[in-house]
Amino acid sequence: MQLSKTPTIKYIKEPTSQAWVEQAIANLDIILLDHSHCERKAAGVALNLMFRYPSNAKMIKMLTAIAREELEHFEQVNQWLERRNIPLAPLNAPPYGGALNSQVRRNEPERMLDLLLVYCLIEARSHERLGLLADYCPEPELAKFYRSLMASEARHYGVYWILSTTYFEQKIVDKRLEELAIFESEILSNLHPEPRIHS
Repeated sequence: MQLSKTPTIKYIKEPTSQAWVEQAIANLDIILLDHSHCERKAAGVALNLMFRYPSNAKMIKMLTAIAREELEHFEQVNQWLERRNIPLAPLNAPPYGGALNSQVRRNEPERMLDLLLVYCLIEARSHERLGLLADYCPEPELAKFYRSLMASEARHYGVYWILSTTYFEQKIVDKRLEELAIFESEILSNLHPEPRIHS
């Protein structure tokens, strides 16, 4: 059963479970802290791609905008942390990101395609989960904040998708995205015991 009242991006193979929603809502402070880490990492992802592929002009232009927006969101989430007296602190990373990155092939150009599609899927899942937080968060102002970020998550997904189809044939992109999307859902099939955006 689809939990969210908000449509999700079609490449999400399996919807998030009710168990994740319950875990997240019961641990909103930890989820906010992890969200801060996620926004910082997302800005870093865009910057790392720019350094790795510096001659790809379209990629540089589009990822510059993403990095800027991710840092703005990082600042906004940190303002929420400050309001709630939650100190910035390290958190153990869930297995999600590492598992997805383990599927990235080592040789170019396959490596570039896989990186773009992995980040595409992460943004798609973020869109879904922020929608669930917006739907189920018992604090109206915080729920409104989560809702406000959803459009940008979908847009970031779209940027990585556009870049993948700019540099690779559509049929190659579709096939590889299908493979990675199945794997992405398998990672999340068992709820991680520590509450995280991607647990």
